[in-house]
Amino acid sequence: MEFHLFLPQMRLSLDRLVASARAAEAAGFGGIAGMDHLIPPMAETQPMYEAMMTNTWIAAHTERLTISSLVLCDAFRHPAVLAREAVTLDHASGGRYELGIGWGSWSGDFSTFGIQPGEPRARVQRLRETLEILRALWAGETLDYDGEFHHLRGATQAPVPLTRIPILIGGAGPKTLQLVHDFADWWNVHVGVLHKLEDARSQVGDVHVSIQQMVAYVPNEADRNLVTEEALRRFGHSKPIIGTGPELVDHFGRLEERGIERVYVWFCDFAPPETLAAFGSEVIDPLATPSPGAGHV
Repeated sequence: MEFHLFLPQMRLSLDRLVASARAAEAAGFGGIAGMDHLIPPMAETQPMYEAMMTNTWIAAHTERLTISSLVLCDAFRHPAVLAREAVTLDHASGGRYELGIGWGSWSGDFSTFGIQPGEPRARVQRLRETLEILRALWAGETLDYDGEFHHLRGATQAPVPLTRIPILIGGAGPKTLQLVHDFADWWNVHVGVLHKLEDARSQVGDVHVSIQQMVAYVPNEADRNLVTEEALRRFGHSKPIIGTGPELVDHFGRLEERGIERVYVWFCDFAPPETLAAFGSEVIDPLATPSPGAGHV
């Protein structure tokens, strides 16, 4: 199992984001991902940086982390612009960019700023068109395209990706699962539908599986009550996983046994370097090198 840090670029300075990214890299995390909204969900008044620019800044200050978003909203960007942005970041990072994309789940982004299309059915269709266009442009094709939302004539892009830009799509609805099947390298499963994981796997084909989980890391028993109270006060609605290193090893080990290959960890304390270092030594390292004969409760 690999771990990526989910760190929304909200309420944090760019220097703080870089410090956490570097600490995550040192702790053994494989990547970092932010979010993509025009209005932060349930934090509407908080300041927030733009996703692609933040990714670029973090890529410039790290060496090994995969850079991504969980997930970009398709409707915010014309596919030709997104295709070129992604390739630029792919080249700038030495092939470390991964495209996480979805059709948009937060209604506030659409209603407040008049983003179209507003209806979910249309947004899913627009995402399909975007993915078709990305695939063609990244392959170096000269593209004529007529869709419901996009029309291109003799469209080309250069340069193309260094190798292949992985695509991650999240969701569990039938039309979204078909997009995962047709286009994705990674499928991000919402924790609320984990009970459907095995049934849905047959619909998405041979893709890698990830989840996002909110975690309250307990450094020692003396701090358990304080950590628990703070996590529930801030994020109780998200049902965070609360535990010490060994408890989290057991939890993620059980997920690994179900075929989940990556976890996007969203720390309740906003991922200060000391939390990332401790999580790396007590959770990432043990799962990367399990002891002989070890099992999971």
